[in-house]
Amino acid sequence: MTDIRPRRSALLVPGADEAALAAARRGAADAVILDLAETLVPEAKEAGRERVLGALRAGEFGPRGGFGPREVVVRINGLDTPWGEADLAAVAKVAPDAVLVPRVEEPEDLAGIGSRLRRLGAPERTRIWAALETPLAILSAEAIASAVRDVDARLACLVVGAGALAREARMRPGRVDRAPLLPWLATALAAARAHDLDLLLDPPDRADPGGVAAACAQARDLGFDGAVVATPAQAGTADAAFAPDPEALAAARALLAAGDAPQNRGRAAFAHAGRTVLRRQADEARRLVALAEAIARRDGGAA
Repeated sequence: MTDIRPRRSALLVPGADEAALAAARRGAADAVILDLAETLVPEAKEAGRERVLGALRAGEFGPRGGFGPREVVVRINGLDTPWGEADLAAVAKVAPDAVLVPRVEEPEDLAGIGSRLRRLGAPERTRIWAALETPLAILSAEAIASAVRDVDARLACLVVGAGALAREARMRPGRVDRAPLLPWLATALAAARAHDLDLLLDPPDRADPGGVAAACAQARDLGFDGAVVATPAQAGTADAAFAPDPEALAAARALLAAGDAPQNRGRAAFAHAGRTVLRRQADEARRLVALAEAIARRDGGAA
């Protein structure tokens, strides 16, 4: 089982907005995405990059830029833009937890960026989040997710850009239930689960609190791990939506306790609650308990 990190909410913060950066330091999101791309107009790209560098340099705002236990991610501009290469070089110097790469369409995209990060001196712990935002990305989702086996790719998480997908697919706007997107989301989910990756939804319209809440509920029911949000209040909505279900958590703990009982240790299958449980079926229960414990450590409480 890979390292478990809570990613129920990822708060998107405009890189040049000092007030938003300050609010993000006080917020409760599991992850903070410092954005150099979508939220910055071309004239503000360089200033935003310098603001993010300043926020993450050791000493200016305390360790990790004052973001505490949150996973710190920097979203760069695409390497096919005038700003992408400079973004990547700058990010390598401050070594965030991850780099969010836009419009990933094939696994070679990730390996190339990972190789650049290594040459630029970024530590191995700086991972890559891959944004799936085009029809080709969805068609290539399994191949992209399989890059997790490539050391250079550094892949840790997939993010489905639902708004970008809807536009590129020419879907009609305004569908509250997002039904036309479901096959696309399910394809990305299958790829993520096949390769043990976390999967986040970037909702179609983060400016609509009600829409974000509905998108989180639907993504949770589909099996996603979290969502990208625009405000600390939305982060609370996502945290609640994607938190482990108490009944499911209790059942997972009971299953693990049965598997760890002296009479069942080392057995490939064991009896629990009137059924046969294969040892590999306990993996999901173990993941759920580990997630609850990671959330408790992050929040400073008990799992």
